[in-house]
Amino acid sequence: MLRTLALSLAAALLPLSGAAANEPAKAPRQIGAEASIVFPSDTTIRNWRADRERGIWVQDRRGDWYYGLFAGLCRDVDFAQAIGVDTRGAARLDRFATLIVRGERCPLVSFVHSAPPPSKRDKAKDVAADKADNAKPN
Repeated sequence: MLRTLALSLAAALLPLSGAAANEPAKAPRQIGAEASIVFPSDTTIRNWRADRERGIWVQDRRGDWYYGLFAGLCRDVDFAQAIGVDTRGAARLDRFATLIVRGERCPLVSFVHSAPPPSKRDKAKDVAADKADNAKPN
């Protein structure tokens, strides 16, 4: 009797597994589309990496990366151990937010979905290429 009950229960749940398989997949993120992180704090921001003085990559708790472009240069962001986020009451990190780095205010002009930042090896190649371009005579 117990075996019959188990088989009938399995037969009843079988159509439900097919319905679960037909659920649409999560839509892929559009790289370059404006984005935001709600309630930015140490629990919603997992990691961040500076892009020299011109921008910053931010990783949220789900592992998604974003890129914020500064309005101007943000000195010392490469060497900072911590950053602050001034959202002006909106409670979201987006293109209207300002990052605070060692007391300096660094407003953002763009905050978009991004691929992960380049590895240190790739970054070193970019820096070398920039130096070579600047050294060429006009």
